[in-house]
Amino acid sequence: MFTLLCLALASPFAAAQLQAGSAIWEKDIQKFEAADKANPPKPGAILFIGSSSIEHWKDVADDFPGKRVLNRGFGGSRIADSTYYAGRIIVPYKPGMIVFYAGDNDVADGHTAQQVFDDYVAFVARVRKDLPTTPIAFISIKPSPSRAALLPVMREANAKIHTYTAAHPHLVYIDVASRMLDSSGQPREDLFVADRLHMNRTGYDLWRSIIAPLLP
Repeated sequence: MFTLLCLALASPFAAAQLQAGSAIWEKDIQKFEAADKANPPKPGAILFIGSSSIEHWKDVADDFPGKRVLNRGFGGSRIADSTYYAGRIIVPYKPGMIVFYAGDNDVADGHTAQQVFDDYVAFVARVRKDLPTTPIAFISIKPSPSRAALLPVMREANAKIHTYTAAHPHLVYIDVASRMLDSSGQPREDLFVADRLHMNRTGYDLWRSIIAPLLP
């Protein structure tokens, strides 16, 4: 109920989308819960959560040696989906930091920059209910060749979220987007696999180099 209230206050659109669609991820969430039951994660890990760019980062723990990293990405998800399941796949871990990537699919689904921003504010509000001082790092929405036409909306959403994080404690904005553009301002083809949407090892190496200095 709290989740729906947060979303309704921040964005009626998000609340409607959440009720209509988030349940499709139930099996994915149950798999996480089963894994947690079999091997309970220790509190204080760095939690990577979000859509397929996180889910596909299979070796994320190896990319940050010396850090305890937990991956709870579920591909195809939107910001509101992580908000919906926060009580099950964020709060119980008592993470030392949350590294969040989502918004890519939101824009592809036709959400405006304002809707993406409102959804992120609702996500922060839900997390803050139980984890009031846990750092939350938002990875900027990435430019990809397959979604190049959506770059203006992505830039606007990123800018809104960047401004918001600068004004609130314990929030971090991680700019990967500007480093993923070529000299003409278009998404770099060399960072992506054949579908031109998901990243290859070169793409993840770039993310690692940007994110690593910001981890506790």
